Amino acid sequence: MSSSSPSPLLEVDLHAGKPPMLRAEATGDALGWAAEHRDALRAAVAVHGAVLVRGIGLRDAAEIAAVFRRLAAGLMTEREAFAARQTYSDGVYSSSKWPPNQPMCMHHELSYTLEIPGLMLFACLEAPTDGGATGVADAPTVLDALPAEPVTRFEREGWLLVRNYNDEIGASFAEAFGTSDRGAVESYCRANAIEFEWQPDGGLRTRQRRSAVVAHPVTGRRCWFNQIAFLNEWTLDPEVREFLVDVYGADGLPFNTCFGNGDPIGEDVVRLLNEVYEAHTAREPWQPGDLMLVDNIRTAHSREPFTGSREVLVAMADAVRVADCSPTVEVTAR
Repeated sequence: MSSSSPSPLLEVDLHAGKPPMLRAEATGDALGWAAEHRDALRAAVAVHGAVLVRGIGLRDAAEIAAVFRRLAAGLMTEREAFAARQTYSDGVYSSSKWPPNQPMCMHHELSYTLEIPGLMLFACLEAPTDGGATGVADAPTVLDALPAEPVTRFEREGWLLVRNYNDEIGASFAEAFGTSDRGAVESYCRANAIEFEWQPDGGLRTRQRRSAVVAHPVTGRRCWFNQIAFLNEWTLDPEVREFLVDVYGADGLPFNTCFGNGDPIGEDVVRLLNEVYEAHTAREPWQPGDLMLVDNIRTAHSREPFTGSREVLVAMADAVRVADCSPTVEVTAR
């Protein structure tokens, strides 16, 4: 069962279980197509929350970067990354380095920062042999599908992200903050409502409390907006979690999430969140040359396990302060 929904000059195909798709006729000029259709494409994203553009025929990283810059108001430099990325050019990155056999479950990019990307841009240069789709899920729909009890608590308390930066796993603090200068890292943390504590081994532990539900800055719709499940220990592969706990201890995991008051989040809650996300996931296998735009506040995204080589470029754009969406949940004194 399918239908089509028009936006100015563009028609987006809607199929159950698949992201909204626009079939482009770029005739070898992806940048020209992007320039001509920018406003209509952005209008389609505003209507649908995400749009996969097929047929634009993106050919290399330089062309992708030019198209990204033409479509977005401004590309962002990533801060507080949880995993390393390759940088192709200013504001254009590889997908996060994450084991191919492990899924990256639904999340909103940088939802734990105070300045977040309003728009995510993805482009595929090389599609994997199998799997590897970037799934999407509508955040207001997910919020409506969640039981009232956990939502009420998360709305009241927010959620707490605890990170332990080291040089062995995940992003080091120098990679995450863009500097190895401790003073600069401390200044950033103070300016961004992040508690920090330097460890005897030279590592860094941080804690930041954020809102779990925010109002979309344009529509005002309430969105389930966080990385509670994605960065929680119970989303990790059980063998990986057991190994990390053995090596670093339960309090030393590279990242973990808690209720806003610091209470641990049970495995049952994390399973529930991931099940609701899965029930509302739309997915389409990548094809080389594809482009996808995602409203990062309205729409969560994921990355499915894959085999073979996969090269998907990413940009974060149209920065918005979380306070514009919903009051930031400040870190409480301890």
